[in-house]
Amino acid sequence: MNDSKPGMRELIELLVRALVEDPSAVSVEETVDDNDAVVLGVRVAEDDLGRVIGRNGRVANAIRTVARAAAVREERRVTVEILED
Repeated sequence: MNDSKPGMRELIELLVRALVEDPSAVSVEETVDDNDAVVLGVRVAEDDLGRVIGRNGRVANAIRTVARAAAVREERRVTVEILED
């Protein structure tokens, strides 16, 4: 990956860290599924889970929209999953 532009994982990590009370607890795991789509699994502190999901999932959907827009640039498909421990 070219160091001058952040990847999708870094973009989502930056967005989520800006939303939460405990940014040090944020981690984003990037994997590729069987259909060659990027899957970004987001983990946050338990107390921050509501901030990342938002009312009726609005914040989570906004994060997914940003990820899809970034994926278009790379001609990839992406899914963002909010993971619980």
